Amino acid sequence: MDFFYERVTYVFDTLHRFWEHEHVHSKLSVMLVCLFIGNLLVIELNRQQMLPASLAAVIPDNHFYAIGTAFTVILILEVLSLIFVLPCSFSRSMGKQFELLSLILMRDAFKELSHFPEPLTFAGNEEAILKILSDGFGALIVFALLGVYYLVQKRAEETGAPAEDLYRFVSAKKSISLLLLVSFVAMGAQSLFLSVPGHAHTDFFHNFYTLLIISDILIVLISQCFLPSFFSVFRNSGYALSTMFIRLALVAPAYFNVLMGVAAISFAIILTLVSNRLFPGK
Repeated sequence: MDFFYERVTYVFDTLHRFWEHEHVHSKLSVMLVCLFIGNLLVIELNRQQMLPASLAAVIPDNHFYAIGTAFTVILILEVLSLIFVLPCSFSRSMGKQFELLSLILMRDAFKELSHFPEPLTFAGNEEAILKILSDGFGALIVFALLGVYYLVQKRAEETGAPAEDLYRFVSAKKSISLLLLVSFVAMGAQSLFLSVPGHAHTDFFHNFYTLLIISDILIVLISQCFLPSFFSVFRNSGYALSTMFIRLALVAPAYFNVLMGVAAISFAIILTLVSNRLFPGK
């Protein structure tokens, strides 16, 4: 098994170093700007009826679609960062998931704009405006509570185990992260394949959160092999439950999605406070 742990650690750490390289993030930022401007230009060409009919059929004619596309790419980059954070402590990976939730709510607010006519009008769009207000303020509340969440966290969680067992536990989590990475790339490719011809499909971010719930439960079970403390298992299980709340928030209708998102991060904050204040050193 030690050979397996070493191989997994080598592959994961190599990919992680590449992803965290400063030049990679600089190039991705430039590509994101170019993608946004390119989308605006293509949409404008479609509005001016300057595209072939076959291409015009799958290109939107609303400039606000470009905003949704840009936020989708940002979410993809954040999900990749989450996958590389997963082998860290439960609390840190949960923080990353709440960051994703706030971005998803913000993206949903901008996506509502794609249903508006150009130029923007208020009359006839009252319900969409209420959804924008709900998702926008929901994202802001989650963002604010995220600051509280980070404030109450401890610097170290996974302690109390021998160094060798801790290395194996982290390596096991790295193997799960690699499986999640492959799954996310496959789900993204499938979503892109369906989106280009305009086929209806579910948001693959929502489906990926289902995998996150499963992976969190799997990590909880694996942690019992290395960190069998009742307090560690309960705390980690609670964080996994927060992931399930996030998943429910993503499929909930308007307004309820914000309530579920706020409930998810509030649960994580209370769980952390109870663990740190009532069971210190556990």
